[in-house]
Amino acid sequence: MTQSSAPDVIEQLADLADPADAVHLQRFFKTAPGEYGEGDVFIGVRVPKTRSVVKKHVGLALPQIRLLLDSDVHEHRLAGLLILVAQFEKVSRPKFFDGEGRARIAGFYLTAVEDGRVNNWDLVDSSAGQILGGWLYDRDRRLIFELSDSGDLWRRRVALLTTYGFITRGDASTTLELAAQVLGDRRDLTQKAMGWMLREVGKRVDRDLLTGFLTENAADMGRTALSYACEHLTADERAHFRAAR
Repeated sequence: MTQSSAPDVIEQLADLADPADAVHLQRFFKTAPGEYGEGDVFIGVRVPKTRSVVKKHVGLALPQIRLLLDSDVHEHRLAGLLILVAQFEKVSRPKFFDGEGRARIAGFYLTAVEDGRVNNWDLVDSSAGQILGGWLYDRDRRLIFELSDSGDLWRRRVALLTTYGFITRGDASTTLELAAQVLGDRRDLTQKAMGWMLREVGKRVDRDLLTGFLTENAADMGRTALSYACEHLTADERAHFRAAR
């Protein structure tokens, strides 16, 4: 059987590309000068179609995945990350558990983050919680705060979304600690990520942890983060915490 390669993935994505969708996606992901996705390139492949290609290449070797991540084309990078997530999830299952494989994939992913290849919100959201969240759950988590402390938008979002992997396992501690440290970051994508993770704490771990955090910090939160965090609270609770601002 012929081993799949990055060019195979790129060719199959090209076959699914739609120029009209490319125009829409360029606008949706804010790729104009001065916007958060400035310079990102889209060929017009929607996520379900990208996933259909990914399913055919889940065994792609890491050097080939790196070729996808080094591409200027957004859909190429997304495909590479989705393949990486699939590989990490496989070697994390009891039947196929591979500690060295998990470490290798986590390290590879972290290098991609540090090299600026995980550089739009959907790329972060589809990979950080699954890979770093799974890898760091039972390990030292200082790395998360180092990523956040860099001040880089995408590294900070990776840090916040990594904690989703802890939330789904019932642990809200790192989410709450990190959220308290980034309260002053008023960038929209940080605000949304922080509020979203806080909301998930209340939804999946403990509602009282969320309301306790809001009681202490609502006055210092941005409007967007607070709105996201309060989404599943009662109307009276939402009004109470918003009034604190």
